Amino acid sequence: MPTPESAAFLARKPKVPPSFSGVDYDDTPRFKAAQDAILREQWVKCMMARLIREELGKCYYREGVGHLEKCGELRERYFAALKESRIKGYLFEQRNYLPGDETGG
Repeated sequence: MPTPESAAFLARKPKVPPSFSGVDYDDTPRFKAAQDAILREQWVKCMMARLIREELGKCYYREGVGHLEKCGELRERYFAALKESRIKGYLFEQRNYLPGDETGG
């Protein structure tokens, strides 16, 4: 069940997608909002990988010798999350943005 978001949280929540698509680099507030959205998205992926890793550790401890069979789904989720959980920053996307590229990440 989702928790209600406070007004302060909603005020600071980025209103632009996590990419430089359609952002005028001379419009500083919108440009900084795009940078912030990209970094937030990367941090969310990093924290999701951390949560999965903690659950995997609990599963290994709980299952003992049967962890290879019982924790396989968590292990696969963790490996999938690990591929995209690095904090890369926004400079590469910012400097190498192509106007026709709409990948967003």
